[in-house]
Amino acid sequence: MAEFKFPVDASQIMLFARSVGDNNPIYHDAEYAKGMEPGGVVAPPTFVQASSQYDPKFPLRPVIGEPWFGSGKEATGLKPKEKKASDGDKKSSGDNSARMLHAEQQYVYHKPIRPGDDLTVTTKRGNSWEKEGRRGGTMSFSEVITEYRDSSGDLVVTATSVGVTTGKAVSQD
Repeated sequence: MAEFKFPVDASQIMLFARSVGDNNPIYHDAEYAKGMEPGGVVAPPTFVQASSQYDPKFPLRPVIGEPWFGSGKEATGLKPKEKKASDGDKKSSGDNSARMLHAEQQYVYHKPIRPGDDLTVTTKRGNSWEKEGRRGGTMSFSEVITEYRDSSGDLVVTATSVGVTTGKAVSQD
C-alpha cells in the first residue's frame, strides 16, 4: 500500500481549474466563494489527479535517461531494446504496456477539498476479474482504490481506477 502527502494551496486549485477550462469563480475568487454554499474556495472535480505530482513512485512520470511507459513512442529518446523471439521474428522486450488500457475512473466526494488541506493519499489494490474479449482474447481487469484523507483523518475523496490488460497486443503496423 503506497502513501504520500498532498499539500493543497489556492494557486494549485486555480491553475487546475484553468487547465480544464473551468472558470467558475468558486475555484479562485475567495470573496465570491465566501457567499456560496461551501463558504470558501474549493477544488474542482477530478482535482485529486494533481496529487500524482507528489507521488514519488508515480509510474507515468518520465525519469530522465530511463525508458518511459507514457504515451509517447520514444518519450525519453531511448530506443526500445529488441530481442529475437523463438520463431525468428523481432519483438520488443519489456512489459505488457502495449496491452494495458485505462478503462474507468470513479470519484466519490465525501467533503470539499480546500486550500490549506494537507491530504494523506493512500493507494491499495481493489477487485480483479476477467472477461473474454471478441478480438483481444482474455481481458484482465483490476481496480486501484485511492483514498484522500485530511489532517483530521476524515475521508475527503475515494477514487477508483480500473485498468485492463488485453490478451493480445494491438498490431502496430
